[in-house]
Amino acid sequence: MSIKVNDLTKIYGQQRAVDGISFEIQTGEIVGFVGPNGAGKSTTMKILTGFIPPSSGEAWINGLELIENSLEIRKHIGYLPENNPLYHEMYVKEYLEFVAGIYKLGKNTKSRIAEIIEQTGLAVEQKKKIGALSKGYRQRVGLAQALIHNPAILILDEPTSGLDPNQIIEIRNLISEVGKEKTVLLSTHIMQEVEAICDRILIINKGKIVADDSIEAIYSHSKDQQITVIVEFDKITEQKNIEKILLVDKVARIDDKNWLIQSSSDEIRQHIFNFAVKSGLSVLSMQKKEKSLEEVFQELTK
Repeated sequence: MSIKVNDLTKIYGQQRAVDGISFEIQTGEIVGFVGPNGAGKSTTMKILTGFIPPSSGEAWINGLELIENSLEIRKHIGYLPENNPLYHEMYVKEYLEFVAGIYKLGKNTKSRIAEIIEQTGLAVEQKKKIGALSKGYRQRVGLAQALIHNPAILILDEPTSGLDPNQIIEIRNLISEVGKEKTVLLSTHIMQEVEAICDRILIINKGKIVADDSIEAIYSHSKDQQITVIVEFDKITEQKNIEKILLVDKVARIDDKNWLIQSSSDEIRQHIFNFAVKSGLSVLSMQKKEKSLEEVFQELTK
């Protein structure tokens, strides 16, 4: 496996920024790491990249124990911090040459820089100073430096923060592409981003992991398992009649013919059809209102 974390804790004074978390990420997975501000995402990422030590607990990167092999582990990780610190006075290509030198790429430097510039879409901007680039292109430079040494693992902290919609799509596509061959741990506040590119989601709240599952299965972690159905009848009916339908828990009127019905049973739809037949109504449409990832996230991090 690429990343294994066991009972990892980080304490600042009286505050447990990370509180005994454990998880594993397999080779080739793209995992979304989400939580409210101050939940412990960035702290966890800084520990895994060797920038700060844990107070207790253990972590392994590509089979290497984190504390004992901190320098060696950094060769296996590409890290894009939240604020993407760059040398704005350097030219794009110059900066990548500088980073390649740190990783001692040697005779492969020139070909690798050319490859990574092409991969990250920086070709048209490679002769500009980083400070003259748009934020979207600066994010690409940040990703380029994280990829330059061809790491097995990418740890990306808010990679699309502050970008416009077009730039977000471009960066997402780039992450999806490189994620086919690497392990990616991605922190974000954007749930659509998680749904678009991640295989799995880790939700952290107040330093603790509160959910760890596939995108499809994460909805089962919702505390509220009620089913919501939106129904349109062909005629007007009264709310008190709908409230008498078997297994109905709650009814809300949308307009004269459209109703929102909640139930704790998936059989509610059959009972709605039965009600319509007995009442001389036709069901023009019926759809189950799926709970959004944002709603599940809010429930788990209140």
